[in-house]
Amino acid sequence: MALRKVAVLGHPVLRKVAEKVPESEIPSEKIQTLIRDMFETMFEYQGRGLAAPQVHESLQIVVMIWDFDPKKEPTSCVLINPAIKPLSEEKSSYWEGCLSFPGLRGKVSRPTRVLVHAFNEKGEALKFIAEGFAATVIQHECDHLMGKLYIDRMADFNELAFNLEYERYHAPSEDSTHEKIDV
Repeated sequence: MALRKVAVLGHPVLRKVAEKVPESEIPSEKIQTLIRDMFETMFEYQGRGLAAPQVHESLQIVVMIWDFDPKKEPTSCVLINPAIKPLSEEKSSYWEGCLSFPGLRGKVSRPTRVLVHAFNEKGEALKFIAEGFAATVIQHECDHLMGKLYIDRMADFNELAFNLEYERYHAPSEDSTHEKIDV
C-alpha cells in the first residue's frame, strides 16, 4: 500500500468525468492496489470518503468509511461505477469538507434519500438505499466522478468558511442535530 498525492482545487483531473471500470478489470492487481492505496490515503488525511480522481486516477471508484449505523462497527465501503438516483424531494444541508479543498468547508443542500447501484471491490453488484448523512457522503463522492465539486452545489457562498472560522461561528453546539463531514 502507498499514500497517494491528493489533487486540490484547480487540478484538471477534478473537473473530468471519470472513466467506468470494466467489470473484468475489478479483480485486477491494478484496481485492487488502487483501492488499498485510496483507503490508506483517506485514513492518513482523516477523510470519510475519497474518489479516485482525487488521487489523480480518472476512474469511477469511491472508498468510504461506513459508520452510519450506531449499532454496528464501522466498516469500509467501496463503490465502483456507482449510479445514484434521488428518491426524495426533501433535502438536508450539511457543512461539507473535502480533501481537495484543504482547510475549507461549505454548506450544501442535497436530497436526503438516494438509490445506489454499484459494484463492490469483489465485482459483486450492490443495490441499496442511503438516507440522511450517508446519502450526503455518497452524493459528495459520486460528484467527484462526474467532475463536480461541492462548491458547484452551494447556493450561498456566504456559507463557505475556513475551518477555524467554521468552528468559531458555524459549528453545531453539543445539543445540535447538524453534522459536518470531511470527505
